Amino acid sequence: MPDFLLLQPRDRGAGIKRAMRHIRLGGFFLAILAALSTLHVPSAQAQPAGGIEQTFAGSLTAIPSDNLAVTGAFYVPVYSSVSMSHGKLRGDFSVTLSIHNASEAKPLVLKRIAYFDTVGRMVESYLKAPIALKPFSTIEVFIPATDVRGGTGANFTVDWAATGEIAEPVVEALMVGSVGNGHYAFISQGRPIRIINKN
Repeated sequence: MPDFLLLQPRDRGAGIKRAMRHIRLGGFFLAILAALSTLHVPSAQAQPAGGIEQTFAGSLTAIPSDNLAVTGAFYVPVYSSVSMSHGKLRGDFSVTLSIHNASEAKPLVLKRIAYFDTVGRMVESYLKAPIALKPFSTIEVFIPATDVRGGTGANFTVDWAATGEIAEPVVEALMVGSVGNGHYAFISQGRPIRIINKN
């Protein structure tokens, strides 16, 4: 007779052992489901350079005709790969770069989105020409875990501009991946690039 039909086991210790075995099997089953869910990602293809204009057409608007008097840039550290166990293991992660226009009223012009590897070599440039984000809109760049060209010290640079005073954009990257039985997700915030004077 199957264990789960024995409502009153004669040996209490045996019943606890059976219950623990069932819990372990249930946890193993959930782990398999979690792993499979990370494998089935419809958009898990390398995003082609220049594809942002098509993919996020609804987030874009016309480039302002006025002079772009305000400019800025962000540096975003990302981790396409992470070394573990004193360099004996390597975990590969997908990367999603998100760029948010934090202004409720003004468009944000993006002049450059570039991806660099560990040695500072440009891997990909994602804009053929400047684009403008609608107020409160967002665009993304996706790099699948199978694309390890960035390495352990990859980064994005994002150059932006506006016609005047504007809320500072929000730029961040989400890394998602699995190493052994563990599943990991973490965020890296973009840092504004500022020139530091001697004084």
